[in-house]
Amino acid sequence: MPPNSSISITGTDDLEYIAGSKVIVITVSAGKMIADRADLLPYNIPIIKEISKKIKKYASDAKVVVITNPVDVVTYCVLKESGLPIENVIGMGSSLDSDRLRYLLSKILQTNQSKIESLVIGEHGNSMVPIFSRAKFNNKSINLDKNQMIQTTTELRNYWKPLTELKGASVFGAAKHSYDIVKAIIKNEKLKISSSVMVSGEYDLSGVCIGVPVIIDKNGAKINEVDISESELKLLKASSEIIKNNIKQLEYL
Repeated sequence: MPPNSSISITGTDDLEYIAGSKVIVITVSAGKMIADRADLLPYNIPIIKEISKKIKKYASDAKVVVITNPVDVVTYCVLKESGLPIENVIGMGSSLDSDRLRYLLSKILQTNQSKIESLVIGEHGNSMVPIFSRAKFNNKSINLDKNQMIQTTTELRNYWKPLTELKGASVFGAAKHSYDIVKAIIKNEKLKISSSVMVSGEYDLSGVCIGVPVIIDKNGAKINEVDISESELKLLKASSEIIKNNIKQLEYL
């Protein structure tokens, strides 16, 4: 640690040490993704269930940031097993996807990423939904043709594959977005991003954790519903069904 830092780091496998935590970040993972993040379910869910019980016992007032994949199902599992309020459990996934879309759009437009606004919602997985209707360059709408949208969507959904081949996982991107969420909670900053949270009627969805626009601060995540097109809403609903089908596996794991 830097000599003037007030932070102490303790390595332990004793989860009693989470007692009194303001924020808990879950990054544990086992198994290997082959075709989809859902491949990790049988490996990660038993671990997540055990961690969630410890959170309930030792840190029931904490905000929990979930990084473990498949993040939407794991977020749901943490929420149900821990009994925490829905605003206190936040899955980091679609904020990273939104930045990846921003990068892909910047390549198409041959411009700097900082000039692009982008949003991705839905599953942090093969059914994620890029919201092209809200994509902007210099505050002006970006109009892509059908082939460009199809190609960009495919590249976005498969973004993890070359990352896995080259370095095993998305390390720095995930760390950056996790940091942003933790910082917003600790410092009570208003962070507007897309994250996986429990929906309760927003976008006509309920009973599932899924990536949607949120505002995060010291109180956790609040859904910030924005307008999307009818075709995008249809894709979002289809994505929620895929997550729900994966959630059904929880009782067997």
